[in-house]
Amino acid sequence: MGLLKGRPAPKTFNFRGPSFKQLGFSGEALSDDSPVGLMPQEPRLIRRPVARIEGGVYFSADRAVLESFIS
Repeated sequence: MGLLKGRPAPKTFNFRGPSFKQLGFSGEALSDDSPVGLMPQEPRLIRRPVARIEGGVYFSADRAVLESFIS
């Protein structure tokens, strides 16, 4: 997947969020590929915001990271 840019897929998911809890998954139990299959079914599993800036992709970027690109 292009947005992952070589990152393991689990690094882009919010395993502590209510969507994962409702589905009964745990982050430790998922392989690198299995969360990617969940993306179309349940997009709320992905850490947000997702920002593509100057060739980089940032998942759940903190305010300082995003502000550094804007200012």
